[in-house]
Amino acid sequence: MQVHDKVKGHIIISDSIEAEVERLEQELKPFRVVSFVVTNESFKIEHAKAVLAESYISESDTKYILLGASDFTDVAQNSLLKLLEEPPRNIEFIIISPTKSNLLPTVRSRLPILKVENGHKIATLELNLAKLDYKEVFLFLKEHSRIKKEEAKELVEALFYRATVVDMLILTALQLENFDKAYRLLNLNSRPQSVLAMLLMSFARER
Repeated sequence: MQVHDKVKGHIIISDSIEAEVERLEQELKPFRVVSFVVTNESFKIEHAKAVLAESYISESDTKYILLGASDFTDVAQNSLLKLLEEPPRNIEFIIISPTKSNLLPTVRSRLPILKVENGHKIATLELNLAKLDYKEVFLFLKEHSRIKKEEAKELVEALFYRATVVDMLILTALQLENFDKAYRLLNLNSRPQSVLAMLLMSFARER
């Protein structure tokens, strides 16, 4: 997948940190990508300082800064909070960690979180959730009328990625609740098409 539109910063939860970095470096082309990946130690304050320095180098186009480590010290994370909350112009951050618990709640609250399991890639959708209408909802549900539970879970993940990272939407409380509810319903063997309809209708509008 080649990214032709700017995507929003986010957090990726994955055991394959280096593989995710390689994937992102390819997928984010032609934008510039700068990686700060620590493999044999914690992400410490000196690494955070290097990120800060890189972040304030002026850019005329979008630059992605990748932060990857198996562990992040609290001091390093705290030093980056203001930067994550108010990034410099044209700077987007992507943090890669094997678990959410490695990251402070204050860090997790600043970026949408995506979970990637065993090198699994998030599917890309052409559906623009910022401009979704009822006709598109009907066509999408018709196209996916026979999908199975696991395929539906992947679609839920792809819809969340599309909404928060590609379309850069700030989700309402109802929309967030629906995404959480969707996984629970699919695990309880609810009809996939009904679950997808619930999600999509919270974005749809008349034209």
